[in-house]
Amino acid sequence: MTFEEARAQLPVLERLAYLNAGTNGPLARATVEAMAAWEERHLLHGRSGRPYIEELQALRERVRARLAALVGVEPASVALTRSTTDGCNAVLLGLGLRPDDEIVTTDTEHFGLLGALHASGARVRVARIRDLPAAEALAAIEAELGQRTRLLALSHVSWLTGNRLPLDELRRHGLPILVDGAQSVGAIPVDASPFDFYTVSAQKWLCGPDATGALVVRDPERLRVAWPSYLSQQGYDETGAFEPRPGAPRFDGGWIPAASLAGLEAALDCMPEWAYERARAAADRCRALLAERVEVITERDQATLVSFVPDGDAAEAVVRLYEAGVVVRDLPRTGWLRASCGWWTSDDDLARLVSAL
Repeated sequence: MTFEEARAQLPVLERLAYLNAGTNGPLARATVEAMAAWEERHLLHGRSGRPYIEELQALRERVRARLAALVGVEPASVALTRSTTDGCNAVLLGLGLRPDDEIVTTDTEHFGLLGALHASGARVRVARIRDLPAAEALAAIEAELGQRTRLLALSHVSWLTGNRLPLDELRRHGLPILVDGAQSVGAIPVDASPFDFYTVSAQKWLCGPDATGALVVRDPERLRVAWPSYLSQQGYDETGAFEPRPGAPRFDGGWIPAASLAGLEAALDCMPEWAYERARAAADRCRALLAERVEVITERDQATLVSFVPDGDAAEAVVRLYEAGVVVRDLPRTGWLRASCGWWTSDDDLARLVSAL
């Protein structure tokens, strides 16, 4: 598939320079058609009967297998969720942390992770890395580790700075690691297998429908099912005591709509084999173009987000850019803007961004 053919799958690109997959990726025509086909089926034939349930279960398992292959793990290690936030809550509740336990995180994390950390009841220690060079982040994070540390919880790619965090280096401490993969899966190559927990937000870089995602759990037997859904069990009694399903599917976060699953499957089919290389090249070019005109926060050779400081108010700049046909977002409490460069991003999109600024 050529770049032009792949890009033609996403009709919104005919109108807009869409640089906001870090929030929601653009939808492909095939994704919406797959969703519409399931809803039409529901309209005409209902949503029940054994053949329907069996087909829906098969769809769930196909999507589970596709997501597992994407991040380098077996399907038995993947739970289907509605978001990274759901995955983080499942992990933090399941760990059963106490007030004297400590979690180490950073000041560049999204509330989807931070909210779960603070609700866990454990003490949260924050490494201040936002204003540091990326090369100094490791030392700052390690300085927060102590004898009471029970979990490291941090992003693969920061939603604020766009910089990668030193996950591989942190593994040497032998601590459990919860990785927020919202800005990595579908944007850069990911191998989730070395990490205890790794979340996926499928509506972002995978261009899936809303409320689709996953949670990788390396050793499901070591995490309690503290947030069960009907899909968590393979048998229960009249008291509600249940036997968990084998593997990570015991953490499935409920009955994701059939249309959403079908749309995600179609979206995965639309992702070209050269997606990562193209996205990285677009981000590098975006950073270089912006650096000629504004202060760029994101360092070289990172991922696919590029954060920068616009002239004037960031929120007003977002509105002005949208009126010029360019979609970016402002980052709260920073004064920064963020451009998300996907495999679909063209040189013309980047030129429109620079011109509108």
